[in-house]
Amino acid sequence: MSEGERARLMEEVEEKKKLIANIRNKPWRMKRRLKHLKEAQLFVDKFEGALGKGKGRKLYAYKVMMMKKWIKFQRDFENFKTACIPWERKIKEVESHFGSSVASYFIFLRWMYGMNLVLFSLTFGLVVIPEVLMGLPYGSIPRKTVPREEQDTAMDYSVLTDFNGYCKYSVLFYGYYNNQRTIGFLKFRLPLSYLMVGIGTFGYSLMVVIRTMAKNADVGGGDGEDSEFTFAWKMFTSWDYLIGNAETADNKYASITTSFKESIVDEQENQKDENIHLRRFLRVLANFLITCTLGGSGYLIYFVVKRSQEFANRDDLGWYEKNELEIIMSLLGLVGPMLFETIAELEEYHPRIALKWQLGRIFALFLGNLYTFLLALFDEVNAKLEEEKDIKNASIWFMKEYFANFTANNPNETGTPPPIEPADVIRGPCWETTVGIEFVKLTISDIQVTYLTILIGDFLRALIVRFLNYCWCWDLEAGWPSYGEFDISGNVLGLVFNQGMIWMGSFYAPGLVGINVLRLLTSMYYQCWAVMACNVPHERVFKASKSNNFYMGLLLLILFLSLLPVVYTIMSLPPSFDCGPFSGKERMFDVIIETIELDLPSFLGTLFSYAANPGLIIPAILLMVLAIYYLNSVSEAYKNANNELKKKMQMLNKKRKQHRKGPL
Repeated sequence: MSEGERARLMEEVEEKKKLIANIRNKPWRMKRRLKHLKEAQLFVDKFEGALGKGKGRKLYAYKVMMMKKWIKFQRDFENFKTACIPWERKIKEVESHFGSSVASYFIFLRWMYGMNLVLFSLTFGLVVIPEVLMGLPYGSIPRKTVPREEQDTAMDYSVLTDFNGYCKYSVLFYGYYNNQRTIGFLKFRLPLSYLMVGIGTFGYSLMVVIRTMAKNADVGGGDGEDSEFTFAWKMFTSWDYLIGNAETADNKYASITTSFKESIVDEQENQKDENIHLRRFLRVLANFLITCTLGGSGYLIYFVVKRSQEFANRDDLGWYEKNELEIIMSLLGLVGPMLFETIAELEEYHPRIALKWQLGRIFALFLGNLYTFLLALFDEVNAKLEEEKDIKNASIWFMKEYFANFTANNPNETGTPPPIEPADVIRGPCWETTVGIEFVKLTISDIQVTYLTILIGDFLRALIVRFLNYCWCWDLEAGWPSYGEFDISGNVLGLVFNQGMIWMGSFYAPGLVGINVLRLLTSMYYQCWAVMACNVPHERVFKASKSNNFYMGLLLLILFLSLLPVVYTIMSLPPSFDCGPFSGKERMFDVIIETIELDLPSFLGTLFSYAANPGLIIPAILLMVLAIYYLNSVSEAYKNANNELKKKMQMLNKKRKQHRKGPL
């Protein structure tokens, strides 16, 4: 084969390959497409290999072979990545029966599980494991030893369930960690690592949430809700003819049926006529009732907090008095969403809009409860700081008396007196561990209430409806109590609220992140089982918006609000004098200043001092604000231009249709 023939044949092969790749876009009938496709494939198979024959032309054949193998590898790797997505089949099964709105909750849960796994790795890899492997062992110092007066009851079940006893003096909580500047043969700086992990937890979470929001943003400028021929496309293109499994076919059938229901609801909402004045009155009334409910919830929390402060000075408390605050907050989180959902029936919003309103109201309820809880904790912290001053003076006096008595009782001893047993040393209140215990108790209480609600409110209700419907006076499925619907807004806000507690509490209780990972892991299996076995689809099925960043917006807000108490603790409150990695310092952030002064060259310390100058910080903040404003303005301009272009394309499409309908 001459060079000219070879070049011509190679060009024809490339043209046939392009035809194979783009044959779907050709405006041909299916019969013609199949004919040209077969001819092109036969031509490529026949002559592509021939181009590689002859001396000096093996490289081309090798490239063709490697390209085919690379394409096959990419296809197999994409299939492998899809198979490795956790719980993908479970979520697809839920989506096929309950719609994309319910499935969006489980996708959100899976995303939060992945984020918490990274936080768990940071906390345990850089804080807990170094302290366990290289730090002082349990019982060697007072902060790692149960006091003598508590040792008899330190392993009682009632004490451990309150996270006292051995739980309190373990790696779960802040007070266990020592203030040694370096530990182990690696000279690991644990106090610095503890502070940087606490800050890095918020930094990583902020980066991931913002990145996810940017990825979910609708670049096209719309959700595709204005597309034409919606029902025709669903009718003729929804079925997957590659399905060969009976169960998968049933799921696909349920998915198509649910998709039609979603589109019908959207179409009905767009064409609905209503009495605007009556609708406004009912919506004002609903918001008034919800405002009263929020105010009552805040007052109840305030009342319970005051009672808990009175109970703190008593020793004859029962189980309810000890856990009253956690029980009331969990019950408010359980009853509040159901009450809001009942009141929201007056408004008759579109289901997607109603869901956002419901999420916002429950978020306000949870946020008010959380910050009331925080204010109560900080009141208790201030009281413990005052108590700590007296205990610190008493401990210093105790040490002096001990050494004086030892010298007086042993005048012949000239060596150093033996150290005091760690269990006998006077302890301070260690307010950081107290705060951590409250967050852990609140998290455990929330888990118990959530799981018991599913077990009693959904599973037991479904059993009653299923087995007593045949012998009851009325139809239990159609009337009361009927099967339960999956509460999207309550479950989403429960996740967001719980994550806010994890962000705040993990600084005072490093083990809280591990508890949350176990909670999310069990929740995925438990709630997937509950929704498939006990719940029925919503009466008004609707689809989740493609550009819906509402969940992430709530998570970003709770992240910012969770950051404030931790920053206040680090910058303003003095750490406990006898527990935790920052004991002996005026403020927690002093560990950074100590590292700069002792470990870094002097010129770097000078640079940091200049960088901390308010004269540089304030202009930098103003510059960032201006940059954010500029980027937001550019984004709005692009969005408006995109909308205008979309309108022009629609007008052009209408003109073309009118031109086609004109006289021939």
